[in-house]
Amino acid sequence: MSRIQTTFVRLQTHKKQALIPFITAGDPHPAATVGLMHALVSGGADILELGVPFSDPMADGPVIQKASERALAHGTSLSDVLGMVREFRRKDADTPVVLMGYANPIEAMGYQAFAEQAKAVGVDGVLTVDMPPEEAGPLAEVLKAHELDPIFLLAPTTPAWRVAEVAKLASGYVYYVSLKGVTGAANLDLDDVASKLSTLREHLSVPIGVGFGIRDAATAQAVARIADSVIIGSRLVQEVEEHGADATPRLIAFMREVRSAMDGARQ
Repeated sequence: MSRIQTTFVRLQTHKKQALIPFITAGDPHPAATVGLMHALVSGGADILELGVPFSDPMADGPVIQKASERALAHGTSLSDVLGMVREFRRKDADTPVVLMGYANPIEAMGYQAFAEQAKAVGVDGVLTVDMPPEEAGPLAEVLKAHELDPIFLLAPTTPAWRVAEVAKLASGYVYYVSLKGVTGAANLDLDDVASKLSTLREHLSVPIGVGFGIRDAATAQAVARIADSVIIGSRLVQEVEEHGADATPRLIAFMREVRSAMDGARQ
């Protein structure tokens, strides 16, 4: 099994849900990223999503857009991000790392070259935000050939035929966007999310993570009652924006609060 699959099996054995934080690589500075990754794990992260900065992050709200801008201002490239994962692996051989970003940087590098390098440095999964499943077959094939999990987004508006396409290609987990809009949006309707997850589970065999709109421990706990994993991004990136590399203790404290709340979700 992959590191991602192993993580979910271990958590399910203990009746726990995965906590998956997101930060943008290269923000606030490339030299800070690996330390922030370790801090998130120290705080209770089960899987890390590492954003690859991109000049037109159309699925992201202002907080993560600005994080990409800061990272790009330091010249952070896809190759740099892969180097960060390599450095992270020197101290952490177990925590899965998922690269989350857009198709252009991967296409510029080439699918084969990207997959080879990603596997070599210790990446476990790849989520390409702007590549729908009906176009993702060639990339998914190359990723799977290198034992990398192709991870897909599903939304409240995703039609049934596209869910079926995702079910054919996805491995690791699926990221369910809990509301309409961009990252950092609010007004999470948990009853609606629970209903949608129930329908999705009729078609999907992989775990389902829920993200967008989760900004505090109470919401994370509520989501943990209905999902296989809780994904938090904008709230963490905002801490980095406000405190820079000094955000480390705040990230650890917030993660521990969320982890504690999630562990009590089904008691």
